[in-house]
Amino acid sequence: MKRLTASTAQHICILLIIFFGIGAINPGGTIANFEGRWDITIDANGKQLPSWLEINHSGLKTLVGHYVGVTGSARPISKVNVDGEKFSFAIPPQWENGNEDLRVEGTMNGDGISGTLTTPEGKTYNWTGVRAPALKSKAISWGAPVKLFNGKDLTGWEASGQTNQWVAENGILKSPKSGSNLYSTRKFKDFKLHLEFRYPKGSNSGVYLRGRYEVQIMDSKGSPASVGDLGAVYGFIMPNDMVAKAPGEWQTYDITLNGRFITLVANGKTIISNQEIPGITGGALDSKEGEAGPILFQGDHGPIEYRNIVVTPAK
Repeated sequence: MKRLTASTAQHICILLIIFFGIGAINPGGTIANFEGRWDITIDANGKQLPSWLEINHSGLKTLVGHYVGVTGSARPISKVNVDGEKFSFAIPPQWENGNEDLRVEGTMNGDGISGTLTTPEGKTYNWTGVRAPALKSKAISWGAPVKLFNGKDLTGWEASGQTNQWVAENGILKSPKSGSNLYSTRKFKDFKLHLEFRYPKGSNSGVYLRGRYEVQIMDSKGSPASVGDLGAVYGFIMPNDMVAKAPGEWQTYDITLNGRFITLVANGKTIISNQEIPGITGGALDSKEGEAGPILFQGDHGPIEYRNIVVTPAK
């Protein structure tokens, strides 16, 4: 009998691990495959709310993941339970008012998934999900720059709430108090964005790219870099340095978004370099990641000012 070489034996072991590992995760040999990223829409009594889910392999027997709800940042899922073509998971409440776990149940439905979500407050809603697009980066030819704010009024902008606290004064777009978010009526896919911003002590805002991915703006001088402070893609990408200036000073962002890859130069320093944004962040307008979207400024977390807002779209 011919003896196996060490290399051949190693390959066989790897194949056995993969085979039995998949069997452990999907008992019964079902072809259902929940792994990957999903753009989810929740039907909250007729109101369509965006959400996002990622499910990944961990070791031989477990599926884990991340979930983004209507508010807040990406939350880790310690275990996704799978039974044939059904799955479920639960995560503790974080930004909700209730005390129970947030519970999600889903089923494979052709190329998509669907199911129910029960909030920590005990409300149950239906949801549907489609696979999130890859949105790979590509070579881009840039068009002509577009000034989104004329410095005089709110032409080209709309408030997302019932009341609009945003005003234009002396070339500055101001939100003097917490209120509605503000978004551009023009939509973009791939683009470069330049803007300047200023906030008072303790305030907080954010700029949403395509209305879906929040780049955090907040009073963070002296804080360590994190996924929740200035320069972060909220909940997902931590900047490599904290470059926040003091409250009351004008600061700059120069952002390039190519597919779902972002480069961010803050106050003249590159703090995120061509990093992939996994999915939408809490507070997104929708979960339709394959579509163009507006520039959105968060106005519900305190006073904020913007000026010199220029977008250079891809041709």
